[in-house]
Amino acid sequence: MKLKIPPVLVFIAFGVFMYVLARFLPVGYFDFFGRIYLMYALCAIAGSIVFISLLQFFRSKTTVDPTAPSKASKLVTSGIYQYSRNPMYLGLLLMLLAWGLWLGNAFNVLLAAGFVAYMNAFQIAAEEEMLLQLFDKEYKQYCTLVRRWF
Repeated sequence: MKLKIPPVLVFIAFGVFMYVLARFLPVGYFDFFGRIYLMYALCAIAGSIVFISLLQFFRSKTTVDPTAPSKASKLVTSGIYQYSRNPMYLGLLLMLLAWGLWLGNAFNVLLAAGFVAYMNAFQIAAEEEMLLQLFDKEYKQYCTLVRRWF
């Protein structure tokens, strides 16, 4: 099983859709005190989550290639992976939410929700199937203990 579209490209595509929506939809603009600070906070949190999760994969000497989960040599369940089975995707979601804040269009939340739906259906489901084949009982137990996103 090969996953064809890398999650980073999906992230970029949703970011472009968010820009187009904010640019051409005549309604939905919002602003509030601290919007930019919240955007920076989300970016910092997202960057930290992605960095830590990638670091854990490198330290565990397993693949970070999301298009080939069959290459995984170890199931990473400690550190940030105690709280989320998909912290890298969570980081991308937080970056999309920060981008939505920057654009200032409330309807971008719907596109961020679309990103979650797409990732669940087309990326995470395929990854989980492969990880279940590779790690069987260990992965089943991990799935019962740790939530998919947060």
